[in-house]
Amino acid sequence: MTRELISSGGPWEDQVAYSRAVVQGDWCFVSGTTSTASPAPAAQADAALATISAALEEGGFSMADVVRVRYLLPDAADFEECWPVLRRWFGEVRPAATMQQGGLIDPAMRIEIEVTAYRG
Repeated sequence: MTRELISSGGPWEDQVAYSRAVVQGDWCFVSGTTSTASPAPAAQADAALATISAALEEGGFSMADVVRVRYLLPDAADFEECWPVLRRWFGEVRPAATMQQGGLIDPAMRIEIEVTAYRG
């Protein structure tokens, strides 16, 4: 079984020694993904999901293959603002999901999203 490492070219990948995504067989594990393109949590969620989608596509997957998603937010009160974005990306997919509150590496980051996809 071949392991494929996918990089988005972000600076954290080299600094922390991780891959944006790892494809192992029928599974794709996408690392926690953030954005600081906007201060708005919903805009950050949308940008993070676009990065996730691109990583999945590079590995031969799509957002429809996502079976698990984890949302990490420094402030749980920001989560509701993200719901319309999450419905747009996952409305038909409806993966298993968890939201956790906790600090992120950069205070400008309002949400981090991690997914697991399966194509069996």
